[in-house]
Amino acid sequence: MTPAFRNMLLACAAIPGAILAGAAHAQEFYTGKTVNIIVGSDVAGGYDTYARLFSRHLGDNLPGKPNMVVQNMPGAGSARAAAFVYASAAKDGMTIALLQPGAIVGPLVDKTMKANYDATKFTYLASADSGTRVCISLPNSHIKTFKQAQTERVIVGAAGNGASSRDYGFLHKNTSGAKFEIVSGYKGMADILLAMERKEIDVVCGLDWSSAKAQRPALVRDKSLNVLVQMGVDKNAELDAWGAPEIMSFTQGADNRAIVELIVAQQAFGRPFVMAPGNPEIAVKQMRAAFVSAMKSPALLADAEKIGLDITPATGERVQDVVQKMYQTPERIVELASKAIRE
Repeated sequence: MTPAFRNMLLACAAIPGAILAGAAHAQEFYTGKTVNIIVGSDVAGGYDTYARLFSRHLGDNLPGKPNMVVQNMPGAGSARAAAFVYASAAKDGMTIALLQPGAIVGPLVDKTMKANYDATKFTYLASADSGTRVCISLPNSHIKTFKQAQTERVIVGAAGNGASSRDYGFLHKNTSGAKFEIVSGYKGMADILLAMERKEIDVVCGLDWSSAKAQRPALVRDKSLNVLVQMGVDKNAELDAWGAPEIMSFTQGADNRAIVELIVAQQAFGRPFVMAPGNPEIAVKQMRAAFVSAMKSPALLADAEKIGLDITPATGERVQDVVQKMYQTPERIVELASKAIRE
């Protein structure tokens, strides 16, 4: 037997062992570990509800079944959480984040935003909801329709810079002629809805329809909630049945329509989970696969239905592609959009 032939046999014999070792390493990566889910919004809001849903089910779909812990880090429309995960969290595969889409689109369209991260370099794991956003008022509000909002003064509640409630409020004011007076600074959507109940404000915009159903299910069930307008990448059959008009029916002019299309495109990833760049490849691969499995699992879907959450998933690869294409938007449209989402 020649030395070359002997070496080939030895290499072939080693292959099964290498495969088993690789499988064992994959199984062991998350075994006995704890994964932190950083939520870029306050407790009790829609994003927090989604994060806690996945904290109950995602670990069961990961090899090694790690523990899952949710940590809230509100601020600047999730930009604070995005910066922490991007630059400060350990790159060991044990930290993921659920961000508001505004934190991803903000650095593109808000030139006043000083983002300490590059949104195009995040590793996108999945989006749990590719949904529709709405402007709503409660039954106690005198504002019932968007047409009213184009002729009457409307107090609109919003969170801080980068939050969808603020961006969409200014977007409609500047592209559809709504007579919105934006009052920002609320901690999150839960506080905004309470302020609406106290009649401190009239309307909120940029609210995900899935969040409205989860946070005010009785009002949705009896259809006493006023849906002034809907905006989404695709039409929402449920809201169509309600008679909720689409935002484009109030948006005049080619430039304004292009602005709205750019901002609304972020809804293709309504609940995006991310990892910072530089995490182990095995962690990215296992996390992406776990999200796909979890969002198909009967246990998670039943839990989501029980608490009124929609699951309309997008893969991490799909979200990554949409983000890259958004950042290739012509600069002129980006500049116009940047002006449209602020005073």
